Amino acid sequence: MSELDLQLGQLFLAGFDGMSVDRDHPVIEAVQRDGLGGVILFDRNVDGSRQNIDSPSQLRELTGDLQRYAGNSLIIAVDQEGGMVCRLKEADGFPATISAGRLADDGDPEQVRRQADIIAGSLRECGINFNLAPVVDLNLNAANPIIGRYERSYGSSPKVVVAHALRFITAHHEKGIACCIKHFPGHGSAAADSHLGFVDITDCWEDQELEPYSLLMAAGFGDAVMTAHVIHRGLDNDALPATLSRPLITGLLRDKLGFQGVVVSDDLQMKAITDRWGFEEAVQMAVLAGVDLVIVGNNLVREKNIVSRGVGAVAELIKSGRIGEREILSSLGRIAALKRKIAGDAPWKSSQPTTW
Repeated sequence: MSELDLQLGQLFLAGFDGMSVDRDHPVIEAVQRDGLGGVILFDRNVDGSRQNIDSPSQLRELTGDLQRYAGNSLIIAVDQEGGMVCRLKEADGFPATISAGRLADDGDPEQVRRQADIIAGSLRECGINFNLAPVVDLNLNAANPIIGRYERSYGSSPKVVVAHALRFITAHHEKGIACCIKHFPGHGSAAADSHLGFVDITDCWEDQELEPYSLLMAAGFGDAVMTAHVIHRGLDNDALPATLSRPLITGLLRDKLGFQGVVVSDDLQMKAITDRWGFEEAVQMAVLAGVDLVIVGNNLVREKNIVSRGVGAVAELIKSGRIGEREILSSLGRIAALKRKIAGDAPWKSSQPTTW
């Protein structure tokens, strides 16, 4: 096994069962055997049962043990947007939060900052260093079942969305927490939910949905961007979901928009992916498209040895010559740079909130 093979686990962010871990827990085995780069935490499973989060004290103990076994090298991520998409819930002893939609309706930019301070403070206290937020989708379809319905967007104006998103990001950076803007190239105009299956945005998507990304990058944001499992036939002739699309990730996000940070996939176990591709094939397609950090939630579906299988799929890509070592090393370098920021060993580059 080559030195590069030993680093391939860094390309994965995996979910797991349990509110505590010990040296024999499967996720710790994945950390120590496969070099798993990070974990994603959920409060509850799809059936409503507890998964990883029960209370602030329990969560602090869990993240502390995870880092202890990993030598303080893990990315520990959650979706803590506020409002209805919130893994650290008020009912479990965490501070109450307000959705992006309600904050935008309130019209007070400082309220956005105060809420972001509360969220970031809770994450830091509980040992979480990567928030898969904020959402920068434009609220272009009030009937959208996954964005509009859950009040996840700051509004329909790119400049307003970005002004609020910058306040959210800055508050997190001040607490040493990285952010991931989502869902590229835009999920706000969609009429369906990619958790449940095929979503085609070809006829509803608008060019302005790219503006939050270009404006945030111009303001210095370089943490991470999450891809959506949406299809746009006008941007990818092969009609592949953005997560698996090289024209969208490498061509549009990297080359045209100039993003230099970490590209994160949405969960590869969502039905928009699993209905058409097996796990190993989807991992390979995502990596070939330009994804750096692959999320495998293990929440919608339980699969044993999922990290080992993913590592094996990437190793096969390299062995077969379908991808060069240089591309994999570039991804590993971007992930390492993000970890240095989280550790306080590199500066955040995002500017203070701007008014356009």
